[in-house]
Amino acid sequence: MSSDIILETRGLSKEFRGFTAVNDVDLKIKKGHIHALIGPNGAGKTTFFNLLTHFLPPTRGEIIFQGKAITGTRANQIAKLGLVRSFQISAVFGQMTVLENVRVALQSKQGNSFHFWKSERSLNRLNDRAMELLENVGLSRFADTVTNELSYGRKRALELATTMALDPVMLLLDEPTQGMGQEDVDMVVDLVRRVAVGRTVLMVEHNLSVVSRLCDAITVLARGSILAEGDYAAVSANPAVREAYLGTAVTEEVAV
Repeated sequence: MSSDIILETRGLSKEFRGFTAVNDVDLKIKKGHIHALIGPNGAGKTTFFNLLTHFLPPTRGEIIFQGKAITGTRANQIAKLGLVRSFQISAVFGQMTVLENVRVALQSKQGNSFHFWKSERSLNRLNDRAMELLENVGLSRFADTVTNELSYGRKRALELATTMALDPVMLLLDEPTQGMGQEDVDMVVDLVRRVAVGRTVLMVEHNLSVVSRLCDAITVLARGSILAEGDYAAVSANPAVREAYLGTAVTEEVAV
């Protein structure tokens, strides 16, 4: 594998009782890039993410991360290698404060994520790093706020903070702006830019305006296979991509 490639799949496939959700996908992600995975509903994008992190085992094919085969590696071990996924639905503890959520993530990095019975003094040792992470995503003034009281956009920002607590080398973001108004979308776009500094990002995203603003490279999936690859200009002008989106021209205003 080339030294500038951080993640590669070779012939990656997933079948469900005769239905092929991901079909022989060869994908290469360059280090330091923000790479988008787009496609019509049912194209296999989330299934592909599930294969990368072994929430689903592949039917066949190979996954290589930082030059090492990780096919079949357990999900928690993949995260420890630095390939960390942020989920489509915000995955935070609603009854905890914002600060407590980040501390739990930091404990997880230390291998004791559920030691809630540890002394407050012991847990407070994590506060400086937790506050630094909250500052990075613009949430430091909400540190003592119960998470359920946050807006949806701020919950997604908190999820990014908890993800960053794991010190990822590469982030997998599953529809980070889904269900957001424009103000929250703009906030998350800015956050993704910030957390991507010095890292690689692969994101599934329906909002093509977000893709055009953020991404260095785009892969289009259709019916489980790669339909097109390139930058936004090349992909949006591709006739096969336009046809896949039900004949609608792919513009920044189209949410796919």
